[in-house]
Amino acid sequence: MKRFLMIWLAVSLLLALPAWAHIGSAGVVVEKQVGKYSLLISVQPPDVVPGVAKVAVFVQQGRVSAIGARPVYFFAGDKGAPTHDELMKTADGSYQADIWLMESGSSSIELSLDGPDGHQQVIVPVVSVATALREMPAGTGIGLAAMGLLLIAMLVTIVGASNADGVLATGQVTPAKLRRRRLVGMGVGLVVVTLVLTGWRTWWNHTSDAYRTEQLYQKPALNTVITGPATSRQLAIRLDTTGFGQPDNQKRRQMSFLIPDHGKLMHTFLVRVPGLDAFAHLHPTRRDSLEFTSQLPGLPAGKYLLFSDVVYRSGFSETLTDTLDLPAPVAGTNAVTDADDSWLTTNAISTKPAETTMARLDNTMAVCGKPGDRVPLSDGSSMLWMDKPGAVLETGKPYVLKFALADANGTATPIEPYLGMSGHGVIVHNDGSVYIHLHPVGTYSMAAEGSLVNRIADTARNVPSISAVTFRDSIDRYVAHLKTLPEAEKNKVLAAAMPSHEMKINNMVSFPYSFPKAGRYRIWVQVKRQNKVLTGVFDTDVEEPLM
Repeated sequence: MKRFLMIWLAVSLLLALPAWAHIGSAGVVVEKQVGKYSLLISVQPPDVVPGVAKVAVFVQQGRVSAIGARPVYFFAGDKGAPTHDELMKTADGSYQADIWLMESGSSSIELSLDGPDGHQQVIVPVVSVATALREMPAGTGIGLAAMGLLLIAMLVTIVGASNADGVLATGQVTPAKLRRRRLVGMGVGLVVVTLVLTGWRTWWNHTSDAYRTEQLYQKPALNTVITGPATSRQLAIRLDTTGFGQPDNQKRRQMSFLIPDHGKLMHTFLVRVPGLDAFAHLHPTRRDSLEFTSQLPGLPAGKYLLFSDVVYRSGFSETLTDTLDLPAPVAGTNAVTDADDSWLTTNAISTKPAETTMARLDNTMAVCGKPGDRVPLSDGSSMLWMDKPGAVLETGKPYVLKFALADANGTATPIEPYLGMSGHGVIVHNDGSVYIHLHPVGTYSMAAEGSLVNRIADTARNVPSISAVTFRDSIDRYVAHLKTLPEAEKNKVLAAAMPSHEMKINNMVSFPYSFPKAGRYRIWVQVKRQNKVLTGVFDTDVEEPLM
């Protein structure tokens, strides 16, 4: 069955489109336990809207007799959603369907499962936006043009005949006067058709321009600067509001309606290029609606890629990007804005990993799977990439990336909750074209899921309006309150906000993912042990499959 799973998901992900909530990565991949059902779900949103989202569900555990799916938009809610379309069971055991997404905006695919093991529902957040322009194939265009000319000729001929032949008895010779009427009628008909086609062409050009300027997704720009003295460098991230006054500007955002994801309004990652040898995971503090600031740790000088993940009230999530040059740090500049901030420097991706030998393991680690690469961590423990299939992975193929934690003696040591979850992962292609922030459940935001689940549970057809200032202030108070809580209590609050994602307390963390393009990747795996954030760094090569 696993082999069949790899086949169907590999095919679907090979056709995946770049995602907007991350950079250059595939659509939504979810591994989830609901009731007695263990599911692996793939949703590939369309790159044009209206368009078809390809939904595939593989039931790894549980007895299911039927699965339905439907799109549910945040602003329409459950009352404005269509009925479920039934997913068809395929020869490989997966359930698949094409679901139409008719509108742009924050959306979700609601799955309804029925069977001997009960009824369950799953919400998969999907951002429905147009990200591409499609050109008509030349052959199709030529064929349609030829048929159009034929139809015009027939229409003009019919108009002419109706003014001459149509008023004569059968067999009567057409007089010269009617022949002139025929020509006049054909001329008038041609003029009318030309005017209609000109009007249609004008409408089409307007619609096409509106698609490019109003519907095609455009990422807001950031103005990122370094402020403050050398001993206390501040990272200031400010949204570029150029053009926000235009109501149809696709870069316009309601920044006052951000919601926290894992207790943070913004997750910012800094990666030094070209070596990917310096990394930071920061959580900037909101200063006003448009500006976030964070204390910069002692990262080495160089050019950095900046990725900032945010989630809006509607469940719409996106990654804002920028590049910046950091000056050399001054000794003692390791102050942080947030206790959950972390950073490290390591070897460059272009060099051989520092250590790929098998770790010394005792019997507690024997059940974790086949050990792969091992990297030492800052506290003397080590992290292992378990069950790694080989030195080179394949694009489009689904992998469950499993990592285990061992202490200095090679004994399995438990992972503590980090921001309410067992761990976080970040993957970046060596040329910076692919970035994704992973969670154990999959490739989407937990905050987006919670927002959409609550909206679907709401019986109101319309979303209740709320003051931007009131909403922003209430969120800021909540985030500030979380920072005052002891670690254990904070994790309880965060876990309560994610009731469908129970954390398993052991020494393992895993992330479902499919690499979208060939090349070399760096993977940062972050876990918590003894109240300290630890980061394991792994490199892997990915190639296109042979077949």
